[in-house]
Amino acid sequence: MSDVPIDMPLPSPAEMSALRKRAIIACGVGNFFELFDFVLYGFFAVPISQAFFPAGNDALALINTFITFGVGFLFRPLGAVIIGAYGDKHGRKAALVVTVGLMAAATGFTGLIPTYASIGLLAPLMLLICRCGQGFSTGGEWGGAAAFLVEYSEPGKRGLTGSWQQFSTQIGATSGALSAYLLANYLAPDAFASWGWRVPFVAGFLLGPIGYYLRTRVAETPVFARHAVENTTSHTPLREALTTHFTPIAQAFGLSIIGIVGNYVMIVYMATYAIRTLHIAPGPALLAVTLGNVVVTIFTPLTGALSDKVGRRPMIAASALLYLVLAYPLYLLVGNGTFPTLLLALCIVGSIQSLYTGTIPVILAEMFPTRIRYTALSLSYGFSVAIFGGFSPFVAQYLITATGHPLSPAFLVMAAGVASALSIWSMPEPRNRPLH
Repeated sequence: MSDVPIDMPLPSPAEMSALRKRAIIACGVGNFFELFDFVLYGFFAVPISQAFFPAGNDALALINTFITFGVGFLFRPLGAVIIGAYGDKHGRKAALVVTVGLMAAATGFTGLIPTYASIGLLAPLMLLICRCGQGFSTGGEWGGAAAFLVEYSEPGKRGLTGSWQQFSTQIGATSGALSAYLLANYLAPDAFASWGWRVPFVAGFLLGPIGYYLRTRVAETPVFARHAVENTTSHTPLREALTTHFTPIAQAFGLSIIGIVGNYVMIVYMATYAIRTLHIAPGPALLAVTLGNVVVTIFTPLTGALSDKVGRRPMIAASALLYLVLAYPLYLLVGNGTFPTLLLALCIVGSIQSLYTGTIPVILAEMFPTRIRYTALSLSYGFSVAIFGGFSPFVAQYLITATGHPLSPAFLVMAAGVASALSIWSMPEPRNRPLH
């Protein structure tokens, strides 16, 4: 069955190829800005804690910083519900234009907030508001971008096409880590702590309009356009998703856990862990994290293409089981406290993480019908990342502080591996399921 209405003129293969390329570029550039802006907070956690919380107790300030980091994630489900429903009613393009503009504003203001020493409690309050704006935007962005790309994909190539969503977000995350490394390594410590960390936040705001412009110039997906013309879009996508697809939503929630915890505990948090717990200098620590992200980025399209051949479930299951088996040994390896062992561990983590990043957009998109895809996908992933992503760095730091055991964060990752393995085991293989 065609993905466009019978009475709509079908684009030629050349025209469809051009539309697909334009859609991938527009969506990818927007994804880049979204994740570049969103992950900056994690990589600059140490100077942010010094700027926006009272001096005198560095450990408490860092924990407060990670709490604020986590609270932003609580707004991701809200963004998923509101923007997801908007995208299912009015189109993926319209929703994705909103998310990129909101993210640019929230990120730019973060870089301009005065310090705690200047305005007192208003500083962490303003930081919290901006972080919530980022979370709301990202909650609507992730699911919309995944649905947008998968709905534009060629038959038999959904995994590869969908993986460009995570490829572009990984470039954004890598660029965020790289900017942190360059600033920490080449600025004097006082300059880095006082104003250097603000530069990427302002840059994210200034570059955001590029993503906005590109997204306003791309066409709606053929799959959604068919529903819109035939007037078969859902009027209440949230209610319909929860009443007709609750079990797939629960499965999608569970299988998302391992990649989320793996990213935020094994990659994003690792910079702070290396600096605070292992006493590795900020420059080398952030360089290792950057290179780990490069590994994820390189392998993501490859694993996406592989999922088109072997299926989606084996890829997610492999990432869950590898994290379950290797999380503790990897923390032992990192515990040597040297740059080479940190880099080796992060490259191994990057390889494992890519099994997830190359597959997660397409497996979630294929689990739900077009009428509710944006809402259901965003809802399941948004709640999972809010619970298991936003507070994972805080929990990891708290466990180390409370127990004095520097390897305790590994147990978070192992538990996540078990949860996702059980979820993926409970569901059928969705590869090449009809999108309509």
